[in-house]
Amino acid sequence: MLLLHDKYSCSSLQSKYIETYRKKPTYRRLIMSFADLKRSSNSSFEKLTKELAKQNTTYSDPDEGKYWKPTVDKAGNGYAVIRFLPAPVNEDIPFTRIWDHGFQGPTGLWYIEKSLTTLGKDDPVSEYNSVLWNTGLDSDKEIARKQKRRLAYHSNIYVVKDPGNPANEGKVFLYKYGKKIFDKLNDLMNPGFEDEKPVNPFDLWNGANFKLKIRKVEGWPNYDKSEFDSPAPLFDDDSELERVYTQEYSLAELVDKKQFKSYEDLKTRLNTVLALSAEPAKIRGVDRDEEEYRAPAPTFKAAAAPAAASTVDEDDDDLDFFKRLAEED
Repeated sequence: MLLLHDKYSCSSLQSKYIETYRKKPTYRRLIMSFADLKRSSNSSFEKLTKELAKQNTTYSDPDEGKYWKPTVDKAGNGYAVIRFLPAPVNEDIPFTRIWDHGFQGPTGLWYIEKSLTTLGKDDPVSEYNSVLWNTGLDSDKEIARKQKRRLAYHSNIYVVKDPGNPANEGKVFLYKYGKKIFDKLNDLMNPGFEDEKPVNPFDLWNGANFKLKIRKVEGWPNYDKSEFDSPAPLFDDDSELERVYTQEYSLAELVDKKQFKSYEDLKTRLNTVLALSAEPAKIRGVDRDEEEYRAPAPTFKAAAAPAAASTVDEDDDDLDFFKRLAEED
């Protein structure tokens, strides 16, 4: 038991201790810091807002200048004629496939990143989607659908005609396109009727120009009217064909592992965008309550959407993908 001297009561000792503590420099610094905090509350909020804006940067492709994009009018309609080119020098395939994700989280931030599943590796978003799908809840499945992978194909093309931007005509570009256009390429190579001959649309001599016809249907670009012309050489002069061929861009470089962020970096970004727990070292295979991965997120003012990435029609294929992931757990 603490014995107090008669001349001091408990309250007087407390007062003496507080008075002594207040004289210490650490206390004075604390008071000053708190006063500074109060005075700077408005400016701190402005700084935080600016930092959030930095974190919410829009997606930018360093190779964007190499890519051709069709021009559409105010109604969303567009027309161009392009020629799909063969595989570049020392490469075997005239197209490459890249999966990515593009969605906005409850924080207002955007996640727009290439998926490591392109390289046949584990990806944190696909794994998290499998966790959501595996709960069996319709609400979780809907979130998984919104966060699903998107597939895009990339090929070299020669622009034959571009009424919206004639300066592109006669030049070689990379072209990013979706499943609808790829299906038309596949149909030309693998016709469904006996009276139709297979055509290699990527061939310089025996291929065919592609008439790209874009319409806006229910708010989205539609390519159903697009069609191939009759097979014919791109040029009759082989020297012109060689000139075009040597201008092609490497497709292998697009899927080089150095073009993709690491699993850890992608996981960190996903946690930030969705306000998830900062830990799961590996989302799939971790023995944790799934609710931990669906932690409630703070509410921020939604940020404006970044420049739209190309949309593709891969719903069924991708849902099957994380259904399989869920079954593996």
